[in-house]
Amino acid sequence: MTNEKKLSIFALGGVFEIGKNMYVVQYGDDIVVIDCGSKFPDENLLGIDLIIPDITYLLENKDRIRGMVITHGHEDHIGAIPYILKQINVPVFATRLTLGLINIKLKEHKLKDTVVLCEIHPDSHLELGSLKLSFFRTYHSIPDCVGVVIDTPDGTVVHTGDFKFDFSPANQQYPDLHAMARVGEKGVTVLLSESTNAEREGFTASEKLVGESIEECFQRASNRVFISTFASNVNRLQQIIDAACNTGRYIALLGRSMVNVVKVASELGYIQMPEGMLIDAREAAELPRERVAVMCTGSQGEPMAALSRLASSTHPLMAIEPGDTVIFASSPIPGNEKNVAAILDHLYLLGANVINSGMHVSGHGSQEELKLMLTLMKPKYFVPIHGEYRMLHRHRQLAESVGVDPERIFIMRNGDVLEVNRKHAYLAGKVPSGHTLVDGSGIGDVGNVVLRDRKHLSEDGILISVITLSSQDNALLFAPDVITRGFVFVKESEELLGDVSRLVEATIEELRETANDWTWSLLKSSVKEAVGKFLFHKTKRRPMILPIIIEV
Repeated sequence: MTNEKKLSIFALGGVFEIGKNMYVVQYGDDIVVIDCGSKFPDENLLGIDLIIPDITYLLENKDRIRGMVITHGHEDHIGAIPYILKQINVPVFATRLTLGLINIKLKEHKLKDTVVLCEIHPDSHLELGSLKLSFFRTYHSIPDCVGVVIDTPDGTVVHTGDFKFDFSPANQQYPDLHAMARVGEKGVTVLLSESTNAEREGFTASEKLVGESIEECFQRASNRVFISTFASNVNRLQQIIDAACNTGRYIALLGRSMVNVVKVASELGYIQMPEGMLIDAREAAELPRERVAVMCTGSQGEPMAALSRLASSTHPLMAIEPGDTVIFASSPIPGNEKNVAAILDHLYLLGANVINSGMHVSGHGSQEELKLMLTLMKPKYFVPIHGEYRMLHRHRQLAESVGVDPERIFIMRNGDVLEVNRKHAYLAGKVPSGHTLVDGSGIGDVGNVVLRDRKHLSEDGILISVITLSSQDNALLFAPDVITRGFVFVKESEELLGDVSRLVEATIEELRETANDWTWSLLKSSVKEAVGKFLFHKTKRRPMILPIIIEV
């Protein structure tokens, strides 16, 4: 990309995938980043904690970044913020609750005093270089959501954020259709709109229906109630609290993220709870069972989350007993079905009354809502975002059905650059994009080679041969010591490991007699090749072979 004054739009995460949303709008030397999310790894990324966007382009152009705007407080929109701000310290603009949730992350990463956080609201106006920003209120499964309008000299870009049109919202934060219509009347050059539910017909049901179902379950429950949902679904948390209040139950919290979100949302006034209703998990054991409700994390089957530990009877503070009611107030994210099913089995074995259907509605708009957004905005060009390819493709078809010119719809991959001027829009190359893997405190230091080795170790184990050589003549001083983990059971394989030790010894002696250029590299590769062939012949397995040479 050149630095001439033109409007460029691209995603560093969030298209052809669900999660790690990050979108970039650039005009000349001014860049605004919209959202900064993460996503969780699948089972193939062994040991990886988190996936965040590749920000190579932003690092190369960090002096041009005028700010980061966050549409709402879900992890796939804020989860990467502390990792990115360690590399690029720019002002962050977000609504009140979203800033509260971001603050939790910054405190954990000891960044709170180094980052500029700026509160916005739906009526805010910002000037970031040549980019003028305004906002409109949307409805989603967390309060304080906004869409973003960016006015540039070459046109107006609108990013919807995540949304649905719930006209009887549980939190009274109605989507502002009038503001959206005004934006559309003014003229939208490019619309970026989320596509999560583009395959679902009709309208998404109202969150109020879930609240009614939850209260009905609380009324019927004769013992304790455990209810698991996404901690960031603040609207759902308030409905659970209301149901507990109406049925005379105290509330206990299990799970770090649940405790953090309830604390922040309560302090900021987004959760209303009678004084004395919130109790410590230890206090719950002293109360009659029919007076206790427990809100916990783990609805997606996460192995270390509170619900998983309750289901396996390993939680240190509480245990699920026969007659308790367990409610899943969420639906499994694709890929998590197996983990959720395992938890369900354990809960049934414990004698719990399990309710895992009818307690969730999506926070994303279905087809009719996506069409309504397109109709309100009337975009000249349309880019479906926030979804896998089939969702983006279906959203394109919906756009065509409401009159958007098919030639003006762009399905883009992460890194594809859309350049726009007053006459036309076109794809103009790519910027670096992809995954950055977070493992512990390391950011991006685990690549394909490390992951390949982890996979190898997980499948076939490791065999280490410790070789002690004389520094004078490279003679073997002791019989090679063979250590193995995850390959064979040592007590039952002593003969096999003895054969490996003798094979290593023979390989070394052969090298000493025949090799003209003796090097440790040659010794290691020869040992690995000889032992590898021998073990595959004997066991049909290929463990990782690691020769360790000690020179004395």
